Amino acid sequence: MPRDSAYSIPAEDVLRAYALGYFPMARTRDDANVVWVLPDERGVILLDQARAPKRLVRFLKTEPFEVRVNTAFHDVIAACAETTNGRPDTWINDAIIEAYSELHFRGCAHSIECWKDGKLAGGLYGVVMGAAFCGESMFSREDNASKIAMLHLITRLKLGGFRFIDAQFYNEHLTQFGLIGVDDADYQVKLAEARKSKADFFAAPDQLSTTCVVQSITQTS
Repeated sequence: MPRDSAYSIPAEDVLRAYALGYFPMARTRDDANVVWVLPDERGVILLDQARAPKRLVRFLKTEPFEVRVNTAFHDVIAACAETTNGRPDTWINDAIIEAYSELHFRGCAHSIECWKDGKLAGGLYGVVMGAAFCGESMFSREDNASKIAMLHLITRLKLGGFRFIDAQFYNEHLTQFGLIGVDDADYQVKLAEARKSKADFFAAPDQLSTTCVVQSITQTS
């Protein structure tokens, strides 16, 4: 796998890279190229061990957002690429936006979106590889919006027979959902098994009830 890519990234190259455990990142938002990354330690959420903080579950029960699936994929990835006060630059460039938008058009990439008062409040997106969901990025414009999107994602994936969420890098922020670190050798085994397995992102209805999400999360908390 080459370490650098031209400005335009064919969608097929992204899928081939994922099959080997690689994913693309730009050095900066304005960088025309990407590097293909293969972490030594991978951040993974095993769905049978996924959990959530009790405080977040209580917040979920207040139904603070309308949660939708795949209604604004391009808006989600564009929001993930925006700079914020706490994030002066991002790794999502135009080539990545174009490639993942094409994957979404093909039915390989999906978004979970939180809406409030008709406005996009937060969300996440990622790519399906067999029974693995390769999470790419998430954002919030309202408190806890991306976290609520994560709870809905976990529930949807459980109902669809998925095995794990690949969060790319290990980070403390996602340990609240059960994130663990695995070395690349172990990840490659998990990925190979997941690619051979069948899962259905749309096994769950577009609108998941809050009760369903709470039950799904608390069963493994």
